[in-house]
Amino acid sequence: MTASTTVFSRARSAAWLLLPAVFLAGCSPKPAVEDPVRAVKVVTVGASEFDAQPEFSAEVRARVESRLGFRVAGKITRRQAELGQHVQAGQVLAQLDPQDYRLAAEAARAQQAAALTNRDLAAADLKRYRELREQNFISGAELERRETTWKAAQAQLEQAQAQLSSQGNQANYTTLVADVAGIVTAIEAEPGQVVQAGTPVVRIAQDGARDVVFAVPEDRATLVKIGSPVTVRGWSGGNELQGQVREVAASADAVTRTYSVKVAIDAAASPPLGATVYARPQALAHATTAVMKLPTSALRQEGKGSAVWVLDKSTMTVRSQPVQVATADGNEAVIASGITPGMMVVAAGVHVLSPGQKVTIYQSKEAAAAAANAEAKASAQPVAAVAATDKEIAAGATGGVAK
Repeated sequence: MTASTTVFSRARSAAWLLLPAVFLAGCSPKPAVEDPVRAVKVVTVGASEFDAQPEFSAEVRARVESRLGFRVAGKITRRQAELGQHVQAGQVLAQLDPQDYRLAAEAARAQQAAALTNRDLAAADLKRYRELREQNFISGAELERRETTWKAAQAQLEQAQAQLSSQGNQANYTTLVADVAGIVTAIEAEPGQVVQAGTPVVRIAQDGARDVVFAVPEDRATLVKIGSPVTVRGWSGGNELQGQVREVAASADAVTRTYSVKVAIDAAASPPLGATVYARPQALAHATTAVMKLPTSALRQEGKGSAVWVLDKSTMTVRSQPVQVATADGNEAVIASGITPGMMVVAAGVHVLSPGQKVTIYQSKEAAAAAANAEAKASAQPVAAVAATDKEIAAGATGGVAK
């Protein structure tokens, strides 16, 4: 056996000996990765006042709002009304093509003329036959036939006159006019559109009384009575108005299953038509009580209930705490049970935490900079004192002033 063969055999034996060690190293468990320490915002639970008087979003509407349409069918040729325009009674709003109705009126006028001629002819014949009957030249039966002919001609004339009047009205109905003064709140048809009789074209909110309309759930609808006071305030502030409940819907809305409530307010001080306002029914008010509130961002779903993360200040870890939500107050949730005053609850970032995870309290850049400056000033004072002491020591050792 040569020397090179011997070296190769020894190297192969060493490789076989190292294989188990390689396999053991590959099968060894990986070191556990610790959860990162996250910065969280926290709030301290405390009691705060809660005004139990509910506030509903409402809309200012006219007491009477009419949808006006043509009384005949046809094609719209012009529309004079514009959205938001104030119109007076008798003002023209839109027009249909009147040509067909004019032709029908002319035909009715011709029929009236023919019926008038027939009636006059029958009247002349009746007069002559009456004279002949007085002279006994004709029988009484013949005179009766002439009277019947005259009556039929007279009835045909009256029918033609009524037909002419009807056709004249039809022609006049091609012009849509406002029957009351008000504000145009909607346009539901445009020129060129063919509409049927009665199809809404323009919606007008009549001038005069104004209502505030809002919806209440079924469990509170029975508490709101007609005549009960309601406080109304504008969406963007302003003076509060006092109104009274004028009407409560007798049945629930088919879609929302809520009951509509209409509140009468002073038209002179009313916000603009269609404005959004807040309505606070006095019948639903309750005494102010002290409750515990949390931001809605602090809540999370856990199983079939709600829970929050509570911070343990001693270990700087979080734990899950089930809570029961009573109601909402704006962007805050009123907590009925599960927390006590003094607890520190995570208010943001709740979806990235896990039980027992270590956290730090988040500080804004301004707060962190202020804390760093305060710490720097506190640490600088002892250093200055030590430096002064060293100078005094040096001065005493040399018997002079230290430089």
